[in-house]
Amino acid sequence: MAYTQTTSTSWASRLGGSFRGIGVGFFLLIAGTGLLWWNEGNFVNTGDALTEAQGITQELGDINTVNAGMNGKLVHAIGLATTEDVLTDPDFQIATKAIRLERSVEYFQWTEQSKSEKRKKLGGGEETVTTYTYSTKWTNAPVNSSTFHDPSAVKSKVNTVIMPLENKKIQAQKVTLGAYLLPAFLVNSISGASDLTVAIPEATLANLNKQLAAVNPERNLPQPEQMTLPGFSRPQAAPVQEAAPSEMIHVSGSTVYVGPSPASPRIGDVRITYKEVRPATVSLLAKLIGNTFEVFHASNGKTVSSLRMGEASLENMYGVAHSSNSTMTWILRAVGVLLIIGGLKMIVSPIVVLADVIPLMGTLVGAGLGLASTLLGFAWSLLVVSIAWLRFRPLIGGIMVLVAVVLIALVFVKGRSKKAAPAE
Repeated sequence: MAYTQTTSTSWASRLGGSFRGIGVGFFLLIAGTGLLWWNEGNFVNTGDALTEAQGITQELGDINTVNAGMNGKLVHAIGLATTEDVLTDPDFQIATKAIRLERSVEYFQWTEQSKSEKRKKLGGGEETVTTYTYSTKWTNAPVNSSTFHDPSAVKSKVNTVIMPLENKKIQAQKVTLGAYLLPAFLVNSISGASDLTVAIPEATLANLNKQLAAVNPERNLPQPEQMTLPGFSRPQAAPVQEAAPSEMIHVSGSTVYVGPSPASPRIGDVRITYKEVRPATVSLLAKLIGNTFEVFHASNGKTVSSLRMGEASLENMYGVAHSSNSTMTWILRAVGVLLIIGGLKMIVSPIVVLADVIPLMGTLVGAGLGLASTLLGFAWSLLVVSIAWLRFRPLIGGIMVLVAVVLIALVFVKGRSKKAAPAE
């Protein structure tokens, strides 16, 4: 059953909050402006660094022997990234020879969903009606049910965790590319994880089953006060009688299920999925230092290095790098514009709250000021970007400013001509 909670905020409280938000609005405006300025400079500098690096990059060629003649040079290399390291999960003793072992953990929990509806009241007050509903599902982290808003749900929908675990990534210490040792920053970029068919040693399996059964032999499930999670204390366990271990751990393919029955999940059950990154062909751009690599520092201070999966030519790798630089620039531009528009809306919000004394008037004023803030935000953002390009690329920046001035002039002239046109 859904639980509904209604809260009311007076007009005076809303007005006070809106005035306090003006400072936040100015902060967002300044932050967005700074981000746009920095972003344009970063785009230009990164592009210059990539162009500089591409001009001096050399093919490493044979990777089976260390080429001392290439020491200190920026190189492009293609080969099989591999390892002899055996990676082991410490909790289940699952082992595999791989570049990376990845463990993802899910918990079967009660979860709270909420839906809010705001209603303006005559006089400027505001009423918020929030409806809370509850359901069970697999989550990426334990859910603290004591924070549920419905008092009855706090008592009846209690979350537990049978075996607290964390997501984990275990990476090989020695990954090679022929005769060369790959540093960690390049190994981190190796992707392509695939499901790992897991196998738990019999002794480990029996021991874990025994421990889990001993936690609570009646339900095979720990009570809330037994959880070893942040915010919970685990009291000294009372001695338990020796009992035959129950089957609490079930293995299927790449999944380890901790609970009585995978077909019928219970609150507190845990599902662990394993993946591995196997040896694979990679292409890289990096500065060669002895038998390993490091990032290349361009003359403007920007760093260049890259690793891609599969065989990629030098030209292709730099093409992708330039494209990624452009994409990230547009993403940050969008973020900067949204920060500026959001800041302007917060700055004018007291006017909207003042008009909310009459709800319809407040809605109309809010819509008008929202549109004005959006248009002004876009105009301010365009101005900042144009000035930034004047700083970093004067010719292109000058053209951008000229185009903006011409467009504004055309709009102004067109408006004047409409006013001057005789009525028919």
